[in-house]
Amino acid sequence: MALLLRGAPVANELSEAASVRAAALGSRGVTPTLAIVRVGERADDLAYERGALKRCERVGVSVRRLVFPEDVRQEVLLDALERTSADDSVHGCLVFRPLPDHLDEEAVCAAIDPAKDVDGVTEGSLYGVFAGREQGFPPCTARAVLALLDHYGYALEGARVAVVGRSLVIGRPVALMLLARNATVTLCHTRTVDLDAEIRRADIVVAAAGRPGVVGKGSLRTGQVVVDVGINWDDVSSSLVGDVDFGVAEGIVDAITPVPGGVGSVTTAVLALQVVEAAERSCR
Repeated sequence: MALLLRGAPVANELSEAASVRAAALGSRGVTPTLAIVRVGERADDLAYERGALKRCERVGVSVRRLVFPEDVRQEVLLDALERTSADDSVHGCLVFRPLPDHLDEEAVCAAIDPAKDVDGVTEGSLYGVFAGREQGFPPCTARAVLALLDHYGYALEGARVAVVGRSLVIGRPVALMLLARNATVTLCHTRTVDLDAEIRRADIVVAAAGRPGVVGKGSLRTGQVVVDVGINWDDVSSSLVGDVDFGVAEGIVDAITPVPGGVGSVTTAVLALQVVEAAERSCR
């Protein structure tokens, strides 16, 4: 039976570190502050917002909520983001996506100051990940994957890692972050020829394709560590499932993250930490 790599201990460790650093900023008269920008009332956005508020309160990060109706005009949203970017008392900005179809998501992301982009949505942040520079921040979920592997003591240098999924939200940035740690990374996707074979070669598998069951019995072998980033709703079981066939994988691999209770629970802790880091940078 595989070892379950639960996210709660990782999130607690990150939160404790963020809390200490937030307190140090507070002694200098600086309160790390996050602006959450939400359009509409999507259930997943509301769930993430609740988790972020709870985590930020725990570590000493102040949160301002900017909530807009689903039919908000583009210019109204852009104006709010530009004012937030110009506000020195705000250190981080998080915009929930996807946005309604009538909004230009690319323009919205571009309106965020890269120095306050704590979820890696601007071109400046993505370039920072690509070049390995301290510019902006990586997507929270991508950083959460590495934090989880580090917490449980899995060495990345020299490890063979298969990343399944090529989105700018997780797949590509986490692949680049793993490369920066000297892992040997294969970036796969649902159109990879003989995907199962590519995944079987890996020591560590990061599943982030957004498709339930894309990693199954034919992909897995003994000795692997599997990080399942997928969050999908299964109508049959009426529950959340990952991209990995957990029931099969648990009996084959050495370690695996559960869904829910794995990477997702680390993400809000990374968000709070990156707001604290943004506040620290603003004081330099």
